[in-house]
Amino acid sequence: MFLSPVADGCSRRDVLCQLGAGFGSVVLADLLAGESRAADGRGILGGRTHHPPKVRRVIQLFMNGGASPMDTFDYKPALEKHHGQSLGPKEKPEGFVAPAGAVMKSPFAFAQHGESGRWVSSVFPHQAKIVDELAFLMAMASKTNVHGPASYMMNTGFVLPGFPCLGAWISYALGRINEDLPDFVVLPDPRGLPYNQKANFSAGFLPARHQGTLIDAGKRQPVPFLFAPEDFEFARGAADKATVDLLARMNKRHASRYPDESKLDARLASAELAARMQLSAPEAFDVTQETAATQDAYGLNRSVTADFGRRCLLARRLIERGTRFVQVWSGPQGAVNNWDNHGNIQTELAPIAESVDQPIAALVMDLKQRGLLADTLVVWTTEFGRTPFAQGSLGRDHNGGSFVTWLAGAGIRAGAAYGQSDELGYQAAEGKTYCYDFHATLLHLLGIDHERLTFRTAGIDRRLTDVHGHVVREILA
Repeated sequence: MFLSPVADGCSRRDVLCQLGAGFGSVVLADLLAGESRAADGRGILGGRTHHPPKVRRVIQLFMNGGASPMDTFDYKPALEKHHGQSLGPKEKPEGFVAPAGAVMKSPFAFAQHGESGRWVSSVFPHQAKIVDELAFLMAMASKTNVHGPASYMMNTGFVLPGFPCLGAWISYALGRINEDLPDFVVLPDPRGLPYNQKANFSAGFLPARHQGTLIDAGKRQPVPFLFAPEDFEFARGAADKATVDLLARMNKRHASRYPDESKLDARLASAELAARMQLSAPEAFDVTQETAATQDAYGLNRSVTADFGRRCLLARRLIERGTRFVQVWSGPQGAVNNWDNHGNIQTELAPIAESVDQPIAALVMDLKQRGLLADTLVVWTTEFGRTPFAQGSLGRDHNGGSFVTWLAGAGIRAGAAYGQSDELGYQAAEGKTYCYDFHATLLHLLGIDHERLTFRTAGIDRRLTDVHGHVVREILA
């Protein structure tokens, strides 16, 4: 087929229309329709999921640094039996910070809770009360013991940078529920971003508009420069609207000249969304509108829980108002104030666990009491686990061999558990699940077949689950 030279200013749509006159017209017409659906906020699926969804929106709670399973949810009495014995690998595995030490029992007491009899450590007294609402993946595994690649894997399905994250894929597929709020919001720890920084929230090769919107919940203005600073009073009101309109015209003209540059479309969409958020955001972000009882339940009255509690409460307010995917992070990158407990598991894990425990339990129960859990999924996870062997004398090293994830809410069989680790909690023994299975299950609950959600880039049809993944039906209702 002969194509005439593309004249200056000719759009990608014009070129595709020329192609549409040939044998590929049906395929190209669908592609154009897909572009239109994706551009108008309805997602590439155009509001038509692959099967009826159980879940409409998702809150993901990410424990950055590698939460220790044998000190939280994976009770291992064999650790007491073999405490002090050298049973670990003789050579230092890749990604370990130090050679494996002796087996170390958990310094925390475990007890069974709920009708399900789920074992929970004393570091999570509040989550222990809601275990019958949760379903556990007890044998999650990672392909790496290194924070950066492991965090990429849990967020994007790959250990290398450059791939879209889960939230971006969901945004690309399903679009917005509410045009006045972002469809994918990230609430990072105010002490800093996690390993990989903003790459964990990236749209990768998907259109840039699907990347996560970072909100600093601790600041007076969570969205910076949503309104003109007080020093620039002249830029408010009618002047502000005139400026926004002018910029919109300039951006649209510029974007029409470069139709394949998704960052321009993203910038334009961001500016338009920001204009609408001037009306919606102040109310959505104002957690003081909640009752004193609700604020107390989330721990806003305690310094240790106030920050994470505020972000959990904000996550509920956002999904309640139409944000589809909210990610709440606990812990920045680095050696302190996160779940990377190399030095002393007792003194390092206990404080970070206390900071999230009450808010997480409050979030699940608040969603349930408001009826929101009927179509909302809450997920608790981390990038990998930790060794049952001591690092030094009291810490635990990185371990991708086994860790725990739990899910609660729509479509989940409450009280269920799937998989188990070995006697020491070192490796997955039965029902091993990778991020691919976790992602496939989440997409399934959203009405998406993970094998059919693809994006062609560099000659390859890419998907979130790569060439892997199965739905973990054992935890589904």
